[in-house]
Amino acid sequence: MKWLDKIPLGPLLLVAIFMALAPFRPQPHLWEKLGMLVNGQLTQAVDIFDLLWHSVLIFLVLAKIFLAKRKTADSA
Repeated sequence: MKWLDKIPLGPLLLVAIFMALAPFRPQPHLWEKLGMLVNGQLTQAVDIFDLLWHSVLIFLVLAKIFLAKRKTADSA
């Protein structure tokens, strides 16, 4: 995943937070879609796509942090 190493963590984190909270009113989509998932109401394709769209950058941040820690542990 060399392409992930090329992305700086700071800007990626800022964009991930922005996407997780967008739109800011009346309720962030990610929060809304997670609630729908918990309640078993996440059935339409557009809602599933919305959940993935607003959370994919969070998963990239987590992957980047995990890989960085793993690389540090391997080199020690």
